[in-house]
Amino acid sequence: MKVSIELTLTPLSDDFEPSIKTFIKKIRNLNFKVIENPLSTQIFGEYDTLMSCIQETIKETFEEESFVMLNMKIVKGDRSKYVPSF
Repeated sequence: MKVSIELTLTPLSDDFEPSIKTFIKKIRNLNFKVIENPLSTQIFGEYDTLMSCIQETIKETFEEESFVMLNMKIVKGDRSKYVPSF
């Protein structure tokens, strides 16, 4: 089953930018389709494979950071080709 996942990492520190960049680079290296925008990173793929990869990446990030929050939205289906019609 294909899914689309939107991730927003929020390090709870003053120097947050390096943490976000490191997280995005890890997501890019997972070899899935990734779309980035200023507010989130979206990743698309097969549910089981993608979730196990994301789980490991989140765990690594949580172990590296003192205080961090992650918002994740999961949509069933591949929404990578979505184009607004308005």
